[in-house]
Amino acid sequence: MRLCRIGPASSPRAAFYDEQRIVPFADAARTFGPSIAEPQGDDLLAHLASPVVRKLATWLDSQDYVPGQIENAKVELLVPIPRPNKIFLLAGNYAEHIKEGGGVASERADTFPYVFMKPASTTLNHPSNPVRIPKVSPGAIDWELELVVVIGKTCKDVTEAEALDYVAGYTIINDISNRKYRPNPGRKKREKDSFFDWLHGKWHDSFCPCGPCIVSTDEIPDPQSLAMKLTHNGQIRQNGNTSQMIFPVAALVEFISAMVTLEPGDLISTGTPAGVGNTTGTYLKAGDVMHGTISGIGTLTTRMVDE
Repeated sequence: MRLCRIGPASSPRAAFYDEQRIVPFADAARTFGPSIAEPQGDDLLAHLASPVVRKLATWLDSQDYVPGQIENAKVELLVPIPRPNKIFLLAGNYAEHIKEGGGVASERADTFPYVFMKPASTTLNHPSNPVRIPKVSPGAIDWELELVVVIGKTCKDVTEAEALDYVAGYTIINDISNRKYRPNPGRKKREKDSFFDWLHGKWHDSFCPCGPCIVSTDEIPDPQSLAMKLTHNGQIRQNGNTSQMIFPVAALVEFISAMVTLEPGDLISTGTPAGVGNTTGTYLKAGDVMHGTISGIGTLTTRMVDE
């Protein structure tokens, strides 16, 4: 099943999601009848594990119309996990993306995952909100479509074989990146400058749009077989598949949990395929629109505005 949170942000609600309609839990339960209680709150992790929500979702699949349903395009979508403790992201987890940037891709056995983080409270952005192009460095803002793992249970030191048992579901992130952020242009060069320029270029406010929904793991038994496509102003820019990851989802959970205790709601964004704008010098500007689609999940729409 696919679940989402809808606004307004001051009074969020949980709802069932598909490409054509959004059905709030309250309306689904009311139409189903008095034999089922309305699921309360907007905690999608709890709802993913709820037999009542599962029963409603199964019933809803057979209904062409439910009073109270809303057209997808008319809904204010909110981030599925509003307050994750941690957002981990992968750099260079697709060989062709490494090559398009001028790097040399290594075999899995010869390397390890490159993991970085984004500040959850300031970068995480609702699908309905625009991404703000920062005044401090507006000229080279880029996109990265990524499959996201939502952790469902606390885990530490899990093996790759058992890792997917700790996953609650999947969503989408567009890892917005500032490719040419250079603080203090007159600075004295230091050995690590280029790395920190790259890292700081990931951290601008609103640079982590996420959504539109969470998909339960039973809907995606194999996260390594999902088609990925991103369009920029209607033109296809990224067209890949999660099968192209160097380190698959389960290996990433194993690697990160060896260092850090993963908690319910933590997000792991698994890297992007080839086709980013930096390769061709195509950067984002105010008014641009991206549609990032991953099969089985949906489409994350990202709009750009000036800060």
